[in-house]
Amino acid sequence: MGCYRQCDLISNFDLNHTKKWSGCFSVMRFPFLSALGLSSQIPLQSSQEPATMSAQRLFEFKEGADLFSPKDLVELGRPGEGAANQAGDFVLIPYSKYSFEEKKNKKSIFLAPLGFTNKPHELPLDKVGEAFWLSGRTVAHVVEGENKTLDIYALNVVYVPPNESDAVGTLNTEPPVHLGSFPTNSATNFRYSTDGYLVFSDNVYSDGNLSTVKEQDEAWENRGTTAFVYDHTYERHWDHWVGPKEQALFSVKLTQDPNHEWSLGTEFVNLQKGTSHNTPVEPFGGTDDFDVSKQSVIYTTLDPAFKHERAWHTKQNVYIIDITGKNQPRELTSGSQGAIHGPILNQGADKAAWLELDEDGYESDRAKIVIYDLKKDIRFTLTQHWDRSPASLAVSRLLSPSTVFAHHSSVSSFRRKESSSTLLPVIMHESKSTFFPSHPHPKIHHGSRPIQEIVQPVPIVEDGASSGLQTLPYGRVLISKSSLTSPNDVFLVSGLDSLQKNISESENPVKFNGIVQQITKTTEEQLKGKELSVGEDFWFKGAEDRDIHGWILKPRGWKEGQKKAHPIVLLIHGGPQGAWEDQWSTRWNPNVFAQQGYFTVAINPTGSTSFGQELTDGITGDWGGKPFVDLQKGWKYILNNYPEVDADRAVAAGASWGGYAINWIQGHPEYDFGFKALVCHDGVFDSAYNGFSTEELFFFNHDWHGRPWDKKSKELLEKFNPSNFVDKWGTPQLLIHGSKDYRLPETEGIGAFHVLQQQGIPSRLVIFPDENHWVLNHGNSLKWHYEVFRWFDQFVGKDN
Repeated sequence: MGCYRQCDLISNFDLNHTKKWSGCFSVMRFPFLSALGLSSQIPLQSSQEPATMSAQRLFEFKEGADLFSPKDLVELGRPGEGAANQAGDFVLIPYSKYSFEEKKNKKSIFLAPLGFTNKPHELPLDKVGEAFWLSGRTVAHVVEGENKTLDIYALNVVYVPPNESDAVGTLNTEPPVHLGSFPTNSATNFRYSTDGYLVFSDNVYSDGNLSTVKEQDEAWENRGTTAFVYDHTYERHWDHWVGPKEQALFSVKLTQDPNHEWSLGTEFVNLQKGTSHNTPVEPFGGTDDFDVSKQSVIYTTLDPAFKHERAWHTKQNVYIIDITGKNQPRELTSGSQGAIHGPILNQGADKAAWLELDEDGYESDRAKIVIYDLKKDIRFTLTQHWDRSPASLAVSRLLSPSTVFAHHSSVSSFRRKESSSTLLPVIMHESKSTFFPSHPHPKIHHGSRPIQEIVQPVPIVEDGASSGLQTLPYGRVLISKSSLTSPNDVFLVSGLDSLQKNISESENPVKFNGIVQQITKTTEEQLKGKELSVGEDFWFKGAEDRDIHGWILKPRGWKEGQKKAHPIVLLIHGGPQGAWEDQWSTRWNPNVFAQQGYFTVAINPTGSTSFGQELTDGITGDWGGKPFVDLQKGWKYILNNYPEVDADRAVAAGASWGGYAINWIQGHPEYDFGFKALVCHDGVFDSAYNGFSTEELFFFNHDWHGRPWDKKSKELLEKFNPSNFVDKWGTPQLLIHGSKDYRLPETEGIGAFHVLQQQGIPSRLVIFPDENHWVLNHGNSLKWHYEVFRWFDQFVGKDN
C-alpha cells in the first residue's frame, strides 16, 4: 500500500504550566513517565493561551487491572512469526517485551515443541539476533560480534520426551558453538539450503564486494562533507537518504563434517554482481523476496531497465540462479507484469511460483498466482478469475503431489493436477485472513496442454489474521495468527492430506474437518481479565449501493438501552488501499480506544482491500468522492441503530490517507458528522504538493491519473485537494507528524497547523523528529497515545 499507507518538543520550564499539568503525571498514576522524562514537559502553547485551551481539565489515562491501557499496549509482549524445523516437530519464535521501569526492550527467542506437552523454552543467549534452523535439532544464531562483524553460532536442541516418571518431558539446548564470522555487521535475511549453502542479503558498494565494505564505510564517513548528491531517484526512501550502498544476495558454504561439527566458509559470493539487480526490494522487502532449494536461488528485483526511474515504476522481474553463482541469472517473467511478491521453489527445484500484479505503477493491483515449469519452460496463471489477492505462497512437501496453498489474511488450499508440488495460498477475504484449498476443473488450456482452473477455495482458518505460512510433513501447516484480541500465537493445522484427498475425489464443495491446535499462548497471562472486544461486523449500503463493511468495538460498561452513555470515535484507515482487519496492531489498536471509554467504529470504505478488486480500485481518481459517501452512510447507520452512543461527543482520527480524510472532512461541514475534535497523523494536506514531494512517485501518478502538472491530474487536484477548502475549516484539530516521514513530509502537518492557528481554531502540533510514517519508539508511542486521548478528552470528556 502507499501508506498514506515520536521525540518530544521541550520548552523552557514554566511554573504555571507545571501547576496545570501536575495531575497529569502524578506519581500514583504515572510513575513510569518520570523515567521517560515526560514529567518535566509542558504544553506546546505559550502562557498566553486562548481561553478554550487554558480552561482544559487535567487528564489521565483510564487504567486498572481489568483495563487495557496504552501503557499496557506498549509493554505487552510482541511475539513474531514462528519458524518450524525441517522435521516439523519444533518451532522458533522471536519475542520482545518493553519495560518502562527498566527503560529496556528485552529481546528473546523461544523454542517450542509441536505436538508435545511442554511450555516454550527461552534460548539462553547473552545477545539476541536472527535465528534459523540448520537441521532438525540445530539452531543457527547470528549476533553482532566485535570489530563491526557478525558472528554465527550453532545451538543443539536436546529434548527428552515424556515418560512414566516425567509427564511433561524436558527441553533444553547445549551451549552455543561459534561457526565463523561475516565481514560486516549488516548481513540479514538468512535462508539455509539443506545442500550446505547459506543465502543472505547485505549492503555493498558498487564493487559488490563484502570484504571492502568496512574500508569504504570509513572513507564515506570521513569524506569531509555531509552532502548527498543525486543524478537519479530515489534520493530518499521511506525514512532515510539513499547512500552509495545497495542490497544484494550472497551465498556462502555452511556445512557439517562427519563428526557433526558445523563450519562457515570464507568465500562470500555475490549472486547479483554485475546485474543491476537488488534484492530484497526496498523499503520493506525481506526473506519473502527470495527462496532457496538445494542448488538454486529464486528472487525478485525491480526491473533493471528502470534503474534510474525507480520512483515511478513498480515493475519487478523474477530470476533463478545457481546457488554457487557460477552462471548468469535466468529471467522467468514475461516482461509485461507489475510488482512481484513471494517467489518460491518446490523441493525438486523444477517448479517455481510467485504472486504477480498486472499493472506497472500500481502496488494494490490484484495479485495472481503464477506457476513456472522450469523443465518444460512453460508458465501459466492459476487464479486469473479470482477477485481476491493471495498474500503469500508455500510449497507442501508430503501432501498429494499436486496441490497449491496460498495466503493473504486467511489461509486456503487448492489442488492442481500435473504438478509435482502442492502450493498453499493465504487469502484476505472481507477483513479476515484465511488459507484455502480449492477444487480444480479442467477448463482452460495452455497450447495443447490442459491447465486446471482453480474455482472454489476451501477455507481452513477463517478467523484472525494468518501469516508465516509454512507447510510441514504429514499433511500439516504451521501458521502464526493474531486477532483484535491478541498478538501473534503459533497454530498447528493438521488434516490437510485428508482434505486434499476429498478435493481430488469430489466434484462438489468440501469442508475442512481437520484440527487447528494452538501451540503458544504468549501474551495470555498479560491479557488476563482485560476483556478485550472481539469486534462486531456490521454492513450497510454505501456509494453506488455497494455493501460496505465496518467494525464496532463497544466500550467497557456497555449497557444496551442506556441512551447517550458513551462518546464515539471514528477511526479512518490509511493506504488508502488498506483495511481494518481482525488483526493485532501495536500502533492503531481499536481495543485501546474502546477501553478508554469510546464506542469505536472502524469502516472499510471504497478503496479498502479484501472486499474485491473493484472496490479497491474504486478510489483511484476519486479520493474525495465515494469513500466519503461510504463514511457518511456508515456513520448514519451507527447513530440510527445505537442510541447508547452520544452523538454530541463524537470525534475522529486517521493516519496517512486517513489523515487526508480528516483534512477533507474539515473542509466539508456539509457532511454533518458533528465531530467535536479531530486527529490527523501524517496526513495529506496539499495533494498537489504531495505529488511533487513524496518519494514513491508511482503512487500519486496512479491514484491521481497522472503527474501533478498533467491535465487530468490537475482537474482532480482542483476537485479533491484539502488545501483548497481551508476557508471552511472550524473543528479543533490535533496534528502529529514524524520528521523522518518521507512518504508524507512533515511540512504537510505543519502547513495544516498554520492554517488552523491563523484562523484561531483550537489546534496542537506534535512533532517526532526521529520517527518515520509510523511511531515505533516505545516512549514515543506512549506519548502519542497521551496526546490523542488528552485531545479528545478536552472536547468530549465528561465535564464538557
